[in-house]
Amino acid sequence: MNDESLQRANAFLAAVSERAAVGEVLQETPAEIGRVLGLPDPLSTARAVRALIARRRLEAANGSYRLLDATPLEAGERESIGRRPRRQKTIRPATTSDRPTGTAYSDLGRAVADKLVDLGREAAELRAELRTLREEARDARAARDEAEQRARSLGERSRELESRAEMAESNLRALLATARSGGTATKQHDAPVGDAEMAAILGVLRGDEDEQTDEPDGAPPEAVEQPPTVAG
Repeated sequence: MNDESLQRANAFLAAVSERAAVGEVLQETPAEIGRVLGLPDPLSTARAVRALIARRRLEAANGSYRLLDATPLEAGERESIGRRPRRQKTIRPATTSDRPTGTAYSDLGRAVADKLVDLGREAAELRAELRTLREEARDARAARDEAEQRARSLGERSRELESRAEMAESNLRALLATARSGGTATKQHDAPVGDAEMAAILGVLRGDEDEQTDEPDGAPPEAVEQPPTVAG
């Protein structure tokens, strides 16, 4: 114990002896006495009390302290009550089981959160792609229906044109047959067929070999004999 600690302990013992006789229990707390003595901090008060207890001047009793001896401490006085020996701390090598798991748990939680975010993003992309594919399928069905409708309309139109072409071809064949035979028994309301019109008709009907002319290429078409009209 150094001189400063010895002086503080003796001042505290004198203050206790003023407040209680030998064998009596102190009514005030050590902190209050330390404030009265002007000790710098509660730690200094605790050290003074511990020095007095170790040298049999005070003892703990009834939640306070009892005064055993009012004799001041002397320099070099040994402690009557030995201190409990301190346990030496054994330093064990750190193992994987002794490591704190807070970091590992936080890393695991962060990884799970990142994975959930990635899965949510992928699910959103898949939903958007599915929506796009559905719209494309709807457009394709509409286009197919429109194409089928147009195909039916064109088929009907084609059949109608074929029937009209067949009727026109039969009529033209009858007219050509009448023109080639040179018959005169035509009705009054029959209109004459001109050379140019007849040439155009023969050009359309060039698939019929029996009705083609035997003239060389470049020769003007043979004039078809016009049936006599009523006026002629």
